[in-house]
Amino acid sequence: MFGLSLPSIPFLPFLSGSSAPADPEPLVLTREHIDELGRELDALREETVASLGDEDREYIYRIIKAQRGFEVTGRGLMYLGFFPPAWVAGVAALSVSKILDNMEIGHNVMHGQYDWMREPSLNSRTFEWDTVCPSDQWRHSHNYMHHTFTNIVGKDRDIGYGILRMDPNQKWHPYYLGNPIYAAALMLLFEWGVMMHDAEAENIVAGTRSWRDVLPLAQGWWRKARRQVVKDYVAFPLLTGPLFVPTLVGNATANVVRNVWAYSIIFCGHFPSGVQSFSEDETAEETRGEWYVRQLLGSANISGSPLFHIMSGNLSHQIEHHLFPDLPAHRYPELAPRVRELCEQYGLPYNSRGLTAQVASVWKKIFTFALPPNWVSQTPDISVLLERSPREQADDAAGTLARENV
Repeated sequence: MFGLSLPSIPFLPFLSGSSAPADPEPLVLTREHIDELGRELDALREETVASLGDEDREYIYRIIKAQRGFEVTGRGLMYLGFFPPAWVAGVAALSVSKILDNMEIGHNVMHGQYDWMREPSLNSRTFEWDTVCPSDQWRHSHNYMHHTFTNIVGKDRDIGYGILRMDPNQKWHPYYLGNPIYAAALMLLFEWGVMMHDAEAENIVAGTRSWRDVLPLAQGWWRKARRQVVKDYVAFPLLTGPLFVPTLVGNATANVVRNVWAYSIIFCGHFPSGVQSFSEDETAEETRGEWYVRQLLGSANISGSPLFHIMSGNLSHQIEHHLFPDLPAHRYPELAPRVRELCEQYGLPYNSRGLTAQVASVWKKIFTFALPPNWVSQTPDISVLLERSPREQADDAAGTLARENV
């Protein structure tokens, strides 16, 4: 069998001479448990797909209508920017518009959640969103790389986004002392960080990737970012004439609000305490059931109101999103209780807490993983062991023996 362990929760060092607590008893899932869990989750997905229809179609149309209404309102209020309350209201409306466009519309549409509608404007392969990252590059870095290799260290580049240390299995380097500074910069400039994600900047620095490899990506950045910059920082400010500067500042503020919100929701779904990472060896040749278990252990939810879930693009249900990335996200709240029941049935943790608790947990990790490993202590892991077939166990034993004889 092989172990999948929930991540330790690091904190400042124990006093010299203190000892770590004993390891807790691991949870064990047999091959039969894993396969049956996989079948139950497959059935839940198929049941939901079969029920898609008019309500889902009307839901996304209502969200699009609301998003456009907020944008028109925000742009219009900028013409009253000489009156501070109108400017603040305009920034708020434009911020909501950008959040809805990026999270409940763009992210979800590009996952193919509404391809079944055969609506050209909601086609996942042609949709473009209100952000500087080209949609085709995002679909590769997110839909393929992240959702295929979720939380596999060395494969999923969302772990740290190439600039942060967010997992104990990432080798520490003095560079990571700046972890909190890099995280704050990424939060404020999140759309630009997402845009450059496919460049693999850390591999360029390490010399394992050439700048030539980045040129095709850069051409896409230039085309998309140029349009976004002209729209928000030139065209719309010019349209307000003498209010150019207040409009420019308002547009920039709305972009920052959207960036901070998106960063916070995404990080809270992937990096709070209790979320697990995996090695490539652990996940080699995994079954469908094991893939589901990886999604369950590698994700976290954020509890909140229906409005909060809409504003998060329903990524507050990150567990359900990782299980069913191509199902309409507004269905996740109804799926969540059934997923939680399955977790309880099979003894698996279901990580869900309020926004404040998850944000605090994420930032605690950011600060702690900035420090050298020997400066911090860790609580024992809560292990989930997955049994393999006798042949796989024999192969593991043979491999261990071979390594010991090297």
